[in-house]
Parts: sequence; structure tokens; C-alpha cells
Amino acid sequence: MTSIKKGKVYLVGAGPGDPELLTVKAIRLLKKCDALIYDSLIPKEFIQYTSNSCRHFHVGKRRAQHSFSQDQINRFLVELAKDHSCIVRLKGGDPFLFGRGAEEAEWLVQNDIEVEVVPGITSGIAAPSYVGIPLTHRDAGSSVTFVTGHDGDNKKFQAVNWRKLANASDGIVIYMGMHNLDYIINELIAGGLDPSTPSAIIHQGTLMNQKCIKAPLDRLLNKKKTNGILSPSIVVIGKIVNHQIEKCSPILSNLSLPKFNKSCSRERECIFVEH
Repeated sequence: MTSIKKGKVYLVGAGPGDPELLTVKAIRLLKKCDALIYDSLIPKEFIQYTSNSCRHFHVGKRRAQHSFSQDQINRFLVELAKDHSCIVRLKGGDPFLFGRGAEEAEWLVQNDIEVEVVPGITSGIAAPSYVGIPLTHRDAGSSVTFVTGHDGDNKKFQAVNWRKLANASDGIVIYMGMHNLDYIINELIAGGLDPSTPSAIIHQGTLMNQKCIKAPLDRLLNKKKTNGILSPSIVVIGKIVNHQIEKCSPILSNLSLPKFNKSCSRERECIFVEH
């Protein structure tokens, strides 16, 4: 009995948005792939690296706006591997840092699908750099913690103990923290973090609509509201914010993030096979 030949899935990090931060390997795979499955935080210009014969599938997720569940995406990757030789799963930032890349890799391995991770530059490093904020500094920070801000006070179990984190690291970089920022700030201060600790929010880091606001921790929420800062944004907390060197900031990309929608690029067929 002849076995069915299966394709290979590449979990590719797209970086924070500036196409010049794509790795050489990422671009090579985009040009090579015959199927591309991508998230909502991917500028549409990235898709232009693919060939005309490549099929595109948009599976973007934003808070409370999920076009497809993670389980559906996992199953769909397996289905794609049955009919395509090179599948690129393009994920914003780095696939293994708050990108659920590990879940997808585990599922593919369990289903006997060859998979390879391709690291990308994570927004938690790139966004501060694009406003000249160093995440470590000999005079201000020898340690930095990357943490997700998804958890809020409406959860029975808190994956992040913010009070313990308050004094556990010189610097804190928070992903996906806009929705729960009030709760996070209150917990950090309750845990002993000085309310006057320098803090910053970087919105759409590396892209043309990038904005950066700075304030003491206890005034950051008000400044966020005043300036209308929304997701996607990175929060940086610590004395490192005071060591910002704006003159070293890179030139911003002229790209912007696409509006969230459930449609596929180039109107290609987008079908999930349920079993």
C-alpha cells in the first residue's frame, strides 16, 4: 500500500511589521511556499513575496474577534500538508513567544507532519528599540521579564502573579496588556512597585502609525486614555525607560496594519475541513 506523501509546515516568525526585519530565511520560504496561512497582524505587503500560484488563507485573531479557533487552525494545517509540499504558517513576531507556535508544532508532530520553526524578531524587543528604549542597561537594568497581559481580574485562575513580579525584575515588557492595563498596574503597585516607576506604551511599533507615550506607572493609564492608545501595543516598565535615546531610533516602515477581517487575500478559497 502506497503511503500518502505529506508536505512540510514552517512556523515562520514575521517580526513586528517592518518588512526589513524579516529574516532572509523567512523571505526565501515565502517565495517557495505553495500554501500560506497567516494572522491578522501581518501587513498585506508581506503576502506579495509569494508566487501567483500560492494559495492564501487568513486565520487572524483579535480580542473577541476570532475568525477561526486554535483547534480549527491546528486541524487545517494537517489538511494543508496533505495537498501542499511547502506550507508557511506566518505568525507575527516570533512563533514561540506568545504566538501559540508550540501548540501548533506539537499538534503537527502528533499527526506525523514534518514541521520546522523559523524564529522572528519579537515585538517586545523591536518596539522599544524603534523608540530608542534599551531593555537592559548597566546603570538601570540587568534583567528583563517578558509577560503576557491577557489575564485579568475576571479569571478564576491567574497565570501571572503580578504582585510577585513587581520586584522580581529590573524591567517588565508586557504583550497584549491594553485590555487589562488598569488591573495590571494596580497589582504591580500592590506588590510593591514604586508608583513613580518610569513606564511607556509603544503602539504599532516599527510601522508608520507608531506612537509612544511615557508616564510614571500610576499615571500611565490616564495618559493611555487621553492619547487613545489601543492594541496592538507593548508596555515597558522600569528605569530603562529613562535611558531612551531617541536619536538612535530606526526610520519607520511606511506600512500599516490591515484592518481585521475574515476574508482571504486575493480572494482565494478558504475552507476548513471538519471531522
